[in-house]
Amino acid sequence: MNKEELKKILPHREPMLLVEEAYVNEDGTATGFYTVKGDEYFLQGHFPGNPIVPGVIQCEMMAQSACVLFADKMIQEGFIPVYTGLDKVKFRGMIKPGDKIRIDTKILKEFPPMYMLHGEISVDGKRCMNGDFSFAIVKEEKES
Repeated sequence: MNKEELKKILPHREPMLLVEEAYVNEDGTATGFYTVKGDEYFLQGHFPGNPIVPGVIQCEMMAQSACVLFADKMIQEGFIPVYTGLDKVKFRGMIKPGDKIRIDTKILKEFPPMYMLHGEISVDGKRCMNGDFSFAIVKEEKES
């Protein structure tokens, strides 16, 4: 899925849409990509003169990439994915402007509407982050 196709299943929009492309692999895992341009809002103070993609942004990229695994559930109007937890997250390398990030995720357990997954982020084949995470696909509660 390209960015426009992702917008059909994800509620996220710029500047919080943090995946440019994602797809489901034959083995049931998902792979997503994002190229760090250098002008992203999250680099504007993290850190001046030495921009590094924050860990929390990497976690969000991981979850957004995994959502292609649940496209059939998320395409239903009024349902959104919400983070419910992170576990065993390790940051192993810095991600900087110009880096093309690869995000690989797989389902560990399913208890609809809850899902537990594992994800890894790498740049040029070098692992930069990995961890387990969970989210739920829930009915959106609109503000009145």
